[in-house]
Amino acid sequence: MDPPRDTDPGGDRKTDQDGDRNTGPHRSAAADTREAAPGLALELLVHGVGGTTPAEMLGDPRTVRVTGDSTAAVHRRADDKDAEQRPQDYAGRPVPEAYCWSNLTSGNGARALWLLLLPFMVANLAHWTRPASRGRDTTVRAHGLLVRLIALSLTVLLVAAACEVALDLVAWQCGGSSECAGDRSWLAFMAPPDGTGQPGWWSQPGRRLALAALLPVAVTVLLWWLSHRTWSAYESQRPLEGIVPEDAPAAAGRPPLSLPGFWYGRRLVARLRAAHTAAGFLTVAAALTAAASRHDRKPGGSAALDALGWLLEALLLAGGVWVLHVVARRGRKESEPDDRADTLAVRALPGASVAVLLLAMVHAGWSRPGWTSGGALPGDETFGVLAVLQGTLVVVLGLLGLLLHRTTRVPRTALAGLASAAVAMLACALGGLLSGGVSQRVGDWLDGPGTPGAGGGRISGPPTVLTWQASIIPVLLALVVLLGCWFVLRIWRDARRLTDDVTAGYPGCLPDEGRSRRIAAAVARAGLTDEAPWLVATVAVATLVLGGVAVLGTLRTGQVPGEATDGAPAVVAGFADTVQALGSWLVGLGFVLLLACGRRAYKDPSARRTIGILWDVGTFWPRSAHPFAPPCYAERAVPDLAWRMALWTDRRPARHLVISGHSQGSVLAAAAVWQLDPRTRRQIALLTYGSPLERLYGRWFPAYFGPGPLGALHSELECWRNLWRLTDPIGGPIRPERADTPESGPPEECRGVDRGPLLDPLAYGRTREQPLPEPILAHGDYQADPAFAQERAGLLTRLRERGPAPAGQPPAAETRGHPGPQPGGRRAAGAPYGASAGIPRQSEPRAPEPGAPEPGAGPAPASRRAQAGPGRSPG
Repeated sequence: MDPPRDTDPGGDRKTDQDGDRNTGPHRSAAADTREAAPGLALELLVHGVGGTTPAEMLGDPRTVRVTGDSTAAVHRRADDKDAEQRPQDYAGRPVPEAYCWSNLTSGNGARALWLLLLPFMVANLAHWTRPASRGRDTTVRAHGLLVRLIALSLTVLLVAAACEVALDLVAWQCGGSSECAGDRSWLAFMAPPDGTGQPGWWSQPGRRLALAALLPVAVTVLLWWLSHRTWSAYESQRPLEGIVPEDAPAAAGRPPLSLPGFWYGRRLVARLRAAHTAAGFLTVAAALTAAASRHDRKPGGSAALDALGWLLEALLLAGGVWVLHVVARRGRKESEPDDRADTLAVRALPGASVAVLLLAMVHAGWSRPGWTSGGALPGDETFGVLAVLQGTLVVVLGLLGLLLHRTTRVPRTALAGLASAAVAMLACALGGLLSGGVSQRVGDWLDGPGTPGAGGGRISGPPTVLTWQASIIPVLLALVVLLGCWFVLRIWRDARRLTDDVTAGYPGCLPDEGRSRRIAAAVARAGLTDEAPWLVATVAVATLVLGGVAVLGTLRTGQVPGEATDGAPAVVAGFADTVQALGSWLVGLGFVLLLACGRRAYKDPSARRTIGILWDVGTFWPRSAHPFAPPCYAERAVPDLAWRMALWTDRRPARHLVISGHSQGSVLAAAAVWQLDPRTRRQIALLTYGSPLERLYGRWFPAYFGPGPLGALHSELECWRNLWRLTDPIGGPIRPERADTPESGPPEECRGVDRGPLLDPLAYGRTREQPLPEPILAHGDYQADPAFAQERAGLLTRLRERGPAPAGQPPAAETRGHPGPQPGGRRAAGAPYGASAGIPRQSEPRAPEPGAPEPGAGPAPASRRAQAGPGRSPG
């Protein structure tokens, strides 16, 4: 795939004195001489989670935007703006550029409202956590279908919760009670007659329901609008052009992230958005039809309205089948950017569902004298059915995950193939928390001093199953607290065990037990990241079991826990009353805290950045399961980086580029490099630090970042180096899969990717160069370590030594990688911090790469830090 021609300021084509362009078919001798001379080198910095400013990344307050817009852009120092005009000034050093993408996730305050879409985001992650597979396309497609069905059930759950609040609690129960509606002026027009006055036009239950249906309809329209708007703003960027035949062996053998259509899911998002929007409208129509039809089928009901009710039920069934058909169709097409539109699904399906909804509103609002509302709204069993359906889908998803993992085992895969099921279960739990929280709080508010479900109140309250589900929240919370206590105890124990090893790692320094204990505690805390899969699994299993208990309790008793345990032993009854009372308040409190957090982030930029970190991790992946999830920023950032690298090296074989990524920026950098053609990769080196590529992404997303795909990327790159620390809770070694034979990969001396663990802190105590104690850097400030400048200089030297690659020549196996020792992996459980853990001691500095500054045995002085490169990447 030939890269496109350069059009940005960083790659303007220059015209020589004879007027010939140096990239045209008839270049002058002067142009050939200039191209043969050593070319410019570019260092493209990509920040990590939380974002940072161009001035911080480049180490200069005076920066200019080279290309991009206010959302995401490439910046340079003001002094480097015209670097292409004076390449002689950059001999031996690269031109630094900074790609800032933080506004994609934490730009304005309105994005804080994306917190309400958290269940959808987690459900979308479940699609990407599937195990790796080889030759089991049917199982992979079934896995994707199950995740899409779970995502669809979450949309129905959210709209059903809105119907529960608006139609059941407000319009049906409170609006049908003179006492409840009479105490609220905004509901007085719905109140039924009290025996002394004439009934109002809105006092009929069907008309109240039709009016209240506008709220869930507005929720559905809002979700559709947000999905459509964010697609246009974030995910409509065209990737580099290229087509790979779907059935070609080349497509089957390539890593998925290297396919040209991976970061362009326009067709799938549009189709799923139409299906989920239609499902929302049909859910509202079903709630209206269920209430009206039940009344019409009683003795004395209208035959015409009854017939219309049967017609509506048939239309709802047909609409549901249509929605399932659209969702069940083939998922993503990644072999090429797919711009085709499924017109029938995208336009006709939502339109038909709106027509059915309008007919249901007319049917419900038709005059029915003598119809009164009492008790719960018909159809309140919907929440129990959804809970059973979600639990069943999660169990089947777990079985498919186990099957995939058993047939294609990938080392260090999180939860042995059950990650998708665990993540999907958490998404369902979050959906239940939000929906149940709103229903419980509104029910308590409308019932005044009464307790919903306990009898004797103004209203019956929300469905019994929601009260049971709320009652399991205190149990889950107690489990999480116990796990937290266990983790704290483990940190304390590991810190005590590692204290002596930390002291031994700094020979010649005066021991300080407090200093060693703090460093050891940082190492112990960082190691807990590797235990996250089991924490997620424990919570997911507990949620599944307790959710089943809630459904069974509802089916067997039909009462809330406090009423169902009347007559039981005092301990059981007291426990039931306690968890019911606590659960109602906790589930409501959780929802209120979520709203408060979003409101604070709307006003406070620092809080907005904190919330942005959640989206940096959770919205990296395209929306392939749930179209209403927060937008995928990588569908903008990855094409941006790929275009920038391709245009910099386009038709300039002497130009080289080091893309330097920290934390989440390393994931974006690797994904962008994957999108380039092999010839362009020959001119690019990759430097990552604090990278979660293997530690998080490789374990949780093995099909995309497992050892095999990472090994393939390593083998196709000229050179790749990765820096990591034991104190880093996010970054770690890459561990790419090595080739079995020397002929299929780089030679032994070029196969090293990881350098680490790096010494942290750089100095144990006070020194003449650093009279104040050096901080524990953990996940940040990798540029402060002399190893950063050494590795960057080594990468540039390697690229220059290789020289320009002949046109059409693929990378030679013997030139891939980067020379250097192969370090050990991340500290195993119980491994010491010193030499036995693979960490270089302070008195054992690594030999510098060619052209790199000479490191000392102690901490880096300020002058050496200045050589480490522009700015810092605080993450």
